[in-house]
Amino acid sequence: MCWKCGKEITIEEPISFTAECDVCHADLHCCKNCKYYAPGSHYDCHETIEEIVVDKEEANFCDNFEVKRIFSNSNGGASTDKASEARKAFENLFGN
Repeated sequence: MCWKCGKEITIEEPISFTAECDVCHADLHCCKNCKYYAPGSHYDCHETIEEIVVDKEEANFCDNFEVKRIFSNSNGGASTDKASEARKAFENLFGN
């Protein structure tokens, strides 16, 4: 999904450095659309990177880029894979 508008990405992988969202024209090959984007981590990334990417919303040439996967949850909303796993673990723990 696009990090900015939430539209499903229909472009086949690998996502090129110049790819844009069809709806809002946001750059898709950017930190905010990457599965390794983690605000608060070193350089806001879970991967080991040499140089900081200053603008997380602009296209970049990071070789570690992988599209963040977002799945639909039972409430009809979107959630990341980690959020879904955490919710399931919580429900299993307390028997909900």
